[in-house]
Amino acid sequence: MNRYFFLFGVIAMITFLIGLVILIVGAALYGAFCNHVMKPQNVATPAIKRRDGVDYVPLNKWKSALIELLNIAGTGPVLGPIQGILFGPIAFLTIPLGCVFGGAFHDYMSGMISLRHDGEQMPALVRRFLGNNVYLVYNVFVCILMLLVGAVFIYTPGDLFVAQILKGDVSSLSGEVLLVYGIIFAYYIIATLLPIDKIIGRIYPIFGAILLLSAVGIFLGLFINGYKLNEIWETGFFGVHPMGENFIPIFFVTVACGIVSGFHSTQAAMIARTVKDEHDGRAIFYNTMIAEGFIAMTWAAAAMGACNLGLVDTNALYKSAAVVVGIVANDMLGGIGGAVAVCGVIVLAITSGDTALRSLRLMMSDAFGIRKADKKTALMVSLPIFAVVAAVLFFAKTNPSGFSVLWRYFSWANETIAVFAFAMISVYMIRHKMPYLMALIPGTFYMYIVGAYILHAPIGFNMPWEASYVGAAVFSALYFKGIKSFGKR
Repeated sequence: MNRYFFLFGVIAMITFLIGLVILIVGAALYGAFCNHVMKPQNVATPAIKRRDGVDYVPLNKWKSALIELLNIAGTGPVLGPIQGILFGPIAFLTIPLGCVFGGAFHDYMSGMISLRHDGEQMPALVRRFLGNNVYLVYNVFVCILMLLVGAVFIYTPGDLFVAQILKGDVSSLSGEVLLVYGIIFAYYIIATLLPIDKIIGRIYPIFGAILLLSAVGIFLGLFINGYKLNEIWETGFFGVHPMGENFIPIFFVTVACGIVSGFHSTQAAMIARTVKDEHDGRAIFYNTMIAEGFIAMTWAAAAMGACNLGLVDTNALYKSAAVVVGIVANDMLGGIGGAVAVCGVIVLAITSGDTALRSLRLMMSDAFGIRKADKKTALMVSLPIFAVVAAVLFFAKTNPSGFSVLWRYFSWANETIAVFAFAMISVYMIRHKMPYLMALIPGTFYMYIVGAYILHAPIGFNMPWEASYVGAAVFSALYFKGIKSFGKR
């Protein structure tokens, strides 16, 4: 009987399977081409040359890759695709194409360029290739993003744990919620201050096992449970969003972490300080984003299937994506398996939040010229960071629309940082006689996305869509011409 359900599941998800083929084959071909363009060298990496026992620490290739995966895969590739699937099966094609040509390339180049420049963090690379004025603007955006990431990735895993594991109420800042937030916060402080190989390098293999088990379990559950997925020829190419949202730019901001995420560039630059061999860059930076794309596609399919089965409705997908995680996990995997899957999602968030704040600490140290790597210095830099995160978290939890506002600013800032990263990569490639359109085209596209979004959004300028699209087109044209001219000067 299970065999027939499996076969039915394969027949009922052709668009999804085509997307998986695009993801896997595209990654193999384009990943190899990216590697060919960068030409990894047999030279001593920053982890070897500048080893300090805290941040510059050479690690095994697979350990660095696992840490990178856990760093970049927060709740974004789960909650974002759950909401993004409301646009229909177009998500099954857009996610893999975006991963292969945008997100994985973005992460790979950010990590490799950092490797070539003594493990410099993204602000330093932006200043090196885009100049001091752009660096000052970028620094403001990236610091805001890291603070928002830290707050979001305490809020979402904390609420998931209380609601799905403890079966408690998360509608207010109760004692139970405060306790869980406090435990996550304490862990973040420890992980931010200790040498990267002492806690992150040791516990991430355990976290990684939970992550992989949950992702594979949900993927297999799609076939075993016979989840019916919509096909693109049934819904139309762009489908019809039940809330009337425009595919461009809303889809790309909503599914940010599953396609292109500026946050990833900061994590790639941090992990560059642990890489022992440039030839490992493709596995550590490019392929880990492909794995995140697989996670995003899996949860998007699970959400669509659950909606078609009547387990959840479109309103839940739009407003309560975290609740959908628990419903899907329990239906597919049962009580114990569902708990493991939910824990996997919680792990995704926690292992991104801690390294986001660690990255911010490194950036602040670099910005103020602090080169000492002892724990006391790290603590002095970190205290203001944690104070601001606590304040943002308190606002998000006590204000009725606090988290909605927090998530929107987080998503937009995330894609804006990617625009800066693509610009830096474009200039690097122009100066090194590389095919720079690989970076400039996706960078221009995301300039259009963030421009149209902030011009129209209530958190931005609240302009009509027509005016927002025209304004975004102007921004994109100026971006393309400006970056090309600046790189060639």
